[in-house]
Amino acid sequence: MTHFLTAEGKKQLEEKLNYYKSTRRLEASEKIAVAREFGDLSENSEYDSAKEEQAKIEAEIREMEDILLNCQIIDSAKTEGEVSIGSTVIVYDEEFDEKLELKILGSTESNPSKGIISNNSPLGAALLGKKVGERVTVKMETGDIVYKILEVRHDN
Repeated sequence: MTHFLTAEGKKQLEEKLNYYKSTRRLEASEKIAVAREFGDLSENSEYDSAKEEQAKIEAEIREMEDILLNCQIIDSAKTEGEVSIGSTVIVYDEEFDEKLELKILGSTESNPSKGIISNNSPLGAALLGKKVGERVTVKMETGDIVYKILEVRHDN
């Protein structure tokens, strides 16, 4: 699976991965070592907890490595004038008479509460490839929502 990232998002993920490998991994190992000193491992909840934390850290490291190995940096210059991953889009919801400003990124960087939506979300997927003036319909359980695209920007 391809993971779409901005150059900044990739840099932040690389920094987080480095922190997990250099610091979090070591902290987990130290907790295991301390917990071993408490005696019988079969009844040692501190040891079990430390091993679980270590497994979680290793899983997160593998996930970050997979994302970085399978990532594609977003190049919005290729699609000037149309909505693409990396675009900032201003849409108008006619039903609620409101404008929304949305940035479309890959799922790794999405944060809907900050107006950053995934290209895989229903609205993100509906907007991709569209241009200013077009309307998109998003099918929701509560009914269809229609948005009109007012502006498309490619902020690099």
